[in-house]
Amino acid sequence: MSAILNTVHNNYLAAYAPSSITRYDTHKKSELRAVYNSIVKINKDSPWYLPVKRLDVQQFAIGLKEGARDLHNTIASLGGLEEADLLSKKTAFSSDEDIASATYVGTYVPGEENPSITLEVQELAVSQENMGNFLPTGKVGLSPDTYSFDVSVNDMNYEFQFTLGDNETNRELQERLARLINNSGIGLKARVEDTTGRSSLVLESEATGLAPGKTELFRISDEHTSKAKGAVNYLGIDYVSRPASNARFTIDGEPCSTASNTFTYEKRYDISLKGASPEGHPVTIGLKTNVESLSDNVVQLAEGYNRFLKGASNYMDTQPRSKHVVREMNKIIALYQDSLKAIGVNSQEDGTLEVDRSKLSSAVVSSEDVTDTFHTLKDFSNLLLRKSSQISLNPMQYVDQTIVAYKNPGHNFINPYMSSAYSGMLFNGYC
Repeated sequence: MSAILNTVHNNYLAAYAPSSITRYDTHKKSELRAVYNSIVKINKDSPWYLPVKRLDVQQFAIGLKEGARDLHNTIASLGGLEEADLLSKKTAFSSDEDIASATYVGTYVPGEENPSITLEVQELAVSQENMGNFLPTGKVGLSPDTYSFDVSVNDMNYEFQFTLGDNETNRELQERLARLINNSGIGLKARVEDTTGRSSLVLESEATGLAPGKTELFRISDEHTSKAKGAVNYLGIDYVSRPASNARFTIDGEPCSTASNTFTYEKRYDISLKGASPEGHPVTIGLKTNVESLSDNVVQLAEGYNRFLKGASNYMDTQPRSKHVVREMNKIIALYQDSLKAIGVNSQEDGTLEVDRSKLSSAVVSSEDVTDTFHTLKDFSNLLLRKSSQISLNPMQYVDQTIVAYKNPGHNFINPYMSSAYSGMLFNGYC
């Protein structure tokens, strides 16, 4: 059963979930209780519907919910969930984005000192690479049989099996094994490299660096495998052509090392290393001005809104009720259109938003009271926050469903799971 649940979960993450997880994806008991009570309230008077069985409808409901959750988290990450904190997030700058980029993840307190730091990168963290033998084009030099080899990654062992045919070529075998490894999802990437009429199977770890006490990220062997041996030695994929190593850098002159090129510094900055620094030219990382931070927040808000709108619009040809989502979002834009346009946030013909940074910055600088001038932005953000929560709570309201019966007013009973039918959709193919 656990294997089935893992498969469902992995499919969900790959197909529907956003690429990033934020701290707003965790909840306190009181917040979960509030969600439950909201579901109970929604379903108390809702009619009965036929179960939704079409796969495209199920995908639409799940995609709509995850899109709304992404929009909700985007807005929340720009300052918090309280209306007074919306768009108040400070943003970081890097004096050389080609060497290192930074994101401010701390909690900004007005008047509190947030000094900038100097960063000098000596080496980036690199992954482990195993380069196989460069084999000529032509028939494989192994006897037809069923072969297998073991791969050890992160203290986990995996066995790969393949059957070798009579007339298979070296290139065909290498490409087949590359696909097998890439589709396995065990933390390795495989590719086939060509040179002067020969080809090699190359394996590379997705992770970089080495933990203390470790000398390698993965190991390949067929010494104790269950099928025929010989494939590893023939292909040469046990040869480590590039060992993994950690990133080396200094912060304010202090030497540091990490296994990854992305790390968090003193709970203030998420830093991504991208290249080595020229000698004597460190990178400066610090906080942007209030005007620049506000502009960045508005741009991120517009990008989050555009992602959600485009995601919902993609279903308009196949899901009739998706038009209701787009129409509701357009009404929100229309309500604030003139005020937003005055500060450089423009609505396009397709309903998306475009930010004129120059006009936005000028409006901030020329304003005597930034809080008063930009109350429209906060009101707009707050309304989007409430709408995204509503959609996330009950995406089934935008699905074209068949009503079976209406409940008897005043004598109905609570069915708290009707609006959450999309959760069962994840398991339909497995149970």
